[in-house]
Amino acid sequence: MGTIAVAVEEFAAVAPGVVFDRFGRDGGGWLFGAHCDRVALGQPVTLQAPIGEGPPVDVLGRISGLRRPHMITITHDQPWRGRIRLRFAAAPGGTRIRLDAGIDAQGMEWLMRRRGHPVRDSAATGPRIGALTSRSGSGSLFASAVANVAALAVDEVNADGGIDGHPVELLHADDATDPGTGALEALRLARAGCRTIFLMTTSATYQAVSAALTGRDVLVVHTNMNEGGGESRLRIRLGERPHTQITLAARPLMQSAGGRRWFLAGNDYVWPRAVNRVAREVLPDSGAVLVGEGYAPLGARDFGPLIERIAAAGADIVLDTFVGADAAAFERQCHAMGLRDHTVSLGPAMDEATLERIGFEASEGIHGVSGYFQHLQTERNGTLLERYRERFGRWAPPLSSLSESMFEAIHVWAAAARHVRSTEPTPVADEIRRGRYEVPRGTIALEGSHHMEQPLYLAAARGSTFGSMSDVEGRS
Repeated sequence: MGTIAVAVEEFAAVAPGVVFDRFGRDGGGWLFGAHCDRVALGQPVTLQAPIGEGPPVDVLGRISGLRRPHMITITHDQPWRGRIRLRFAAAPGGTRIRLDAGIDAQGMEWLMRRRGHPVRDSAATGPRIGALTSRSGSGSLFASAVANVAALAVDEVNADGGIDGHPVELLHADDATDPGTGALEALRLARAGCRTIFLMTTSATYQAVSAALTGRDVLVVHTNMNEGGGESRLRIRLGERPHTQITLAARPLMQSAGGRRWFLAGNDYVWPRAVNRVAREVLPDSGAVLVGEGYAPLGARDFGPLIERIAAAGADIVLDTFVGADAAAFERQCHAMGLRDHTVSLGPAMDEATLERIGFEASEGIHGVSGYFQHLQTERNGTLLERYRERFGRWAPPLSSLSESMFEAIHVWAAAARHVRSTEPTPVADEIRRGRYEVPRGTIALEGSHHMEQPLYLAAARGSTFGSMSDVEGRS
């Protein structure tokens, strides 16, 4: 299947130059629902593209071409890789805006599944694995680079001979940041022959997938940070654990902030509540004082009442357990309401992809704690970044602990499968638990059955990325 061209038009009763300069600004939403802090090369963009029947498609990308006042080009990776051109032409009484988009085979498959049309997976010709992530919904920000690094990892595995001489095939799936959708997509991947499924999703989706695949001989690997629990012989959870993240970050962050009053704020689902339960247990041992706790549902956009509570409590530090688009909206509103003038934030799931959507000004005072940041100075990370940019270009979304964890998990799986000379789930899972692996973030190993040993770093935001990092190595 080739690329299908889509064209949509809108009209604005102002001159082309005005439309061009105001693209994505003034609160956003008046031109294809676009949000963009400024019209400049490399700037992140979110827009709603009216493609086909049904609701508009949320597209995440960045500005990759400008020709004022005639055209803006956006290169995007979510929910599929492609390019959108916005053309501005003078018309009687204003400007005619034309959106031109191309949908490739992967994009058409995603769109058809999203619209409820059946799409049949081809028959497997060799070992097949699945990558289930959030290509849409609130989690799409933190998942923006996952499909890229998953494809890169499989390409590298196959370039090195595959598994026992057989090339590995990768299937993608989108949980739409919804546990029920994730369970259905996991069942589809299993029926298509995926004996191992890698999840870079919320813990709620992990739990739903694990339950849905009960009784099936399928290995499920949850790659990203999580609260632990729910492991079994065919259920492996990698990633950072909140107990270690909070314990290692608390004292240096309070010293930096010059205060010890904490407010716990996050999305109302499994992982944030688990993180905050841990925080209530470990923060007082570090000398912290808890002054409040509050939640908002996934997909929320108005955090005003919660931010007012935080301000009234006199918090010095906010433990931010919002995820993806919710985290970006929350932190931007904190900045707009002046909360950042006297508080800092610690986000256990705060990553580079989310940080750049928060924006340069609003990111001041935000900290992250994880096993990987894009600017980590290791030789393996340096070569990974080179390969990533060479394959996907300068406008591809940044890597982070969340996305890079998928790359590492696939390579760990391949190393284990080669060692046991099989892709059968049980022997591969057993071998994964026995090994130690050199990966871009350093040396990792499963400690016992349920914890991953890895270095951790506390990093401060510097504009739209993370800058200075302190090594607070520990087990997570």
